[in-house]
Amino acid sequence: MPVKADRRLRVGVLGCGPIAQAAHFESCAKAANADLYAICDVADDLRERMAATHAPQRTFADFDAMLADPDLEAVIVATSDAFHVPAAIRALEAGKHVLCEKPVATGVEEAEALKAAVKASGKVLQVGHMKRFDAGLQAARAFIDDGMGEMVALKAWYCDSTHRYPMTDAVQPLMVTSRSARKPAGDPKADLNRYYMLAHGSHLVDTARYFAGEIVAVDARLSSRGGMRCWFVDVEFANGVLGHLDLTVAVRMDWHEGFQIYGANGSILGKTYNPWYYKTSEVDIFHEADGSTRRVLGADGHFYRRQLEGFASVVLDGAPMTGADVDDGIASVRAMVAIARSAATRQPVRLADVSGDV
Repeated sequence: MPVKADRRLRVGVLGCGPIAQAAHFESCAKAANADLYAICDVADDLRERMAATHAPQRTFADFDAMLADPDLEAVIVATSDAFHVPAAIRALEAGKHVLCEKPVATGVEEAEALKAAVKASGKVLQVGHMKRFDAGLQAARAFIDDGMGEMVALKAWYCDSTHRYPMTDAVQPLMVTSRSARKPAGDPKADLNRYYMLAHGSHLVDTARYFAGEIVAVDARLSSRGGMRCWFVDVEFANGVLGHLDLTVAVRMDWHEGFQIYGANGSILGKTYNPWYYKTSEVDIFHEADGSTRRVLGADGHFYRRQLEGFASVVLDGAPMTGADVDDGIASVRAMVAIARSAATRQPVRLADVSGDV
């Protein structure tokens, strides 16, 4: 792991649930330019257990008390989706920078409200689309920007697997739970179409946008049969690129995620692994000029730590934002709402016309 820098961002993690336990606590410990300064959770038993394991300098049962700490510089919002926007706005208004888990919001209007809060605060907000810190995807993006020439078409797929839990249980830490943990009103999994779109579709949409730019319209079909939900989405990008997205939950095979991109001077074929393996995507970049295919090794596949380091660099050093900003987060939410509307109406939907929740 990188050697710790002299100046490090003092980070507080809000929420001690699965995503914090699997990703964010360790990322703070390993990041070169950040430290786990504080943790906050209303569940006393869970908070105390995590504090004993990860040794933050301070612990809080009350979020406002953590935000009042003058030594706290930034907050990772690692709560349930429904709490993302309220928590992020409170942190921004308290003068803290924010790294917010994806999806940044569950609806268009609350995402726009968050953008207004970011602008008013003058603070940095980065959305936790950690795949942008996959060295394979970064190599693909570099070729798109300088070498591939005009992009013609993009296909991308994100297919969760019926075998994902035995696989992830083997590599993730044993999750600690609490009966006192704060939960959103209602069951997020009561509407599985919505739950899968927010949990998985947000990754797929952001990957497509990372490579091909703004999405202006979608034409989606949804099939629910055989115990699977499968969205096929034809995508209109602002730059004229032809796009197709496949979101399927859950395929009867191994985890299946990747992309193909065709350009005037070459092509890209990518295979992405379940993120909890921390394995860089295998991305083959074909150069038409010399007939060669190249693949970056990407030995460092800790996307969550790399994401935090990128965020900290923006805050501490004024580095350019390489992660997803609030506008990226809003665009992702708009795209998911548009896909849901298109699948329901069986009509194309323009992103500019959508409102409401996913």
